[in-house]
Amino acid sequence: MRRVALALLATTIIAPSAGAQPTGRRAPLQRQLDQALQLIEAQRARLDAQAAELAELRRRVDAQAQAVARAEAAPLPQLAAAPPRAPALAAAQGAAPGAPGDPAGVLQPPLERVGQAPEDAEQPIQLAVLDSQSSVVTRKGQLTGEFQVDYARADRSRAVFRGVELVEAVLVGVFDINESRQDVLTASAALRYGLTDRFELGVRAPFIHRADASIIAPIAGSTNNDQAATIDSSVKGTGIGDIELTARYQLLSGGNGRPYLIGNLQGVLPTGTDPFAIRRDDLGRPTRAATGAGFWGIAPSVTAILPSDPVVLFGTLGYTFNLPRDVNTRIPPVVITYVDPGDAISGSAGIGISLNQRTTVNFGYAHTWAFGTRTRTMLIEPTAAWPGERETISRDLQIGRFLFGVTYRVTDRASLNWSVEVGATEDATDLRTILRVPVVLLTGG
Repeated sequence: MRRVALALLATTIIAPSAGAQPTGRRAPLQRQLDQALQLIEAQRARLDAQAAELAELRRRVDAQAQAVARAEAAPLPQLAAAPPRAPALAAAQGAAPGAPGDPAGVLQPPLERVGQAPEDAEQPIQLAVLDSQSSVVTRKGQLTGEFQVDYARADRSRAVFRGVELVEAVLVGVFDINESRQDVLTASAALRYGLTDRFELGVRAPFIHRADASIIAPIAGSTNNDQAATIDSSVKGTGIGDIELTARYQLLSGGNGRPYLIGNLQGVLPTGTDPFAIRRDDLGRPTRAATGAGFWGIAPSVTAILPSDPVVLFGTLGYTFNLPRDVNTRIPPVVITYVDPGDAISGSAGIGISLNQRTTVNFGYAHTWAFGTRTRTMLIEPTAAWPGERETISRDLQIGRFLFGVTYRVTDRASLNWSVEVGATEDATDLRTILRVPVVLLTGG
């Protein structure tokens, strides 16, 4: 069309130069020129409209191509309504092969969480078998209260010979069986408060009911009157125990394969019934059972907790300083003047396994090496053979326990921790079971 219009225009321009034309013949040519110009303008408008449509189509195609590229590169979103799976369950499902045709068996891009996770998705680590060292340090401003009930049982049976050995294997005297049994029921309340995100202070006050039974009975037939020779010194006692003060500082924050490292310092105050101040009968036997140890104690320790989904590895190492003191207690026929209960080295290690979001089981072993007690005594009525003080040291004690525990998080603020300790050595308590209920009273900032 442009060529036709240009040709008509050229003809119009050249025509006057060929010679003078009559005015009547020039008018039709002018009309043709005007019509050609109108056609040119119309075609130009159509071309501009088509160019605009083409540009719009190109823009839409480019936008769709970019959207497809982003969709292919982005991970598939996780359903917002579905709660996050427990680590153990997720691992088990991820390892299981899918059935033929099952979409779960087809490799998918990694899932991306959409929205905010439930509040209980991130909870402090708790281990039922570690007592007051069972979690990382309480965060700043948080106040946690804890109620605890525990029961311990220890039985001992030993054969004792009282008499004279004439020659080897020839004994003249009485054979006794010393049976002792100890039952201790303790209810305690504790508070822990986070001064900072790394430093925590705590206090624990126990109330104890204790029943001790000690029976010395001769072996049947070894005396003329076995019943008369039996000595029963069973006693009971109830009252407040030794108060514990604790301070804990988080030395290292865990995560990315690093353990939580926590320094602990525990102080024991002799607020319970002093075993050396209990009233005794004429034979020196106590009239009631003591609810305290009677000594000040300081116990620094270090706790390491290493999360490794879906398990948690833990370990502790500590040393207990028991401060000696003068007691001056009369237990006929002697007076106990000084007692140093000896220090102790303790350690434990174990594993916590997450069963689901709320339940964890713990297995471990704990061992304490308690050094011998140093005691100084003197006779109430000194003799030439024993004129002054004598110092004796008892044997060391090896106290080993197997540990089993379960932690169940009831709500975001409360959980149940139940543990069982079974004695693994002769010196250990036969059985101890503990139920702890920590509750967050103030959440802090």
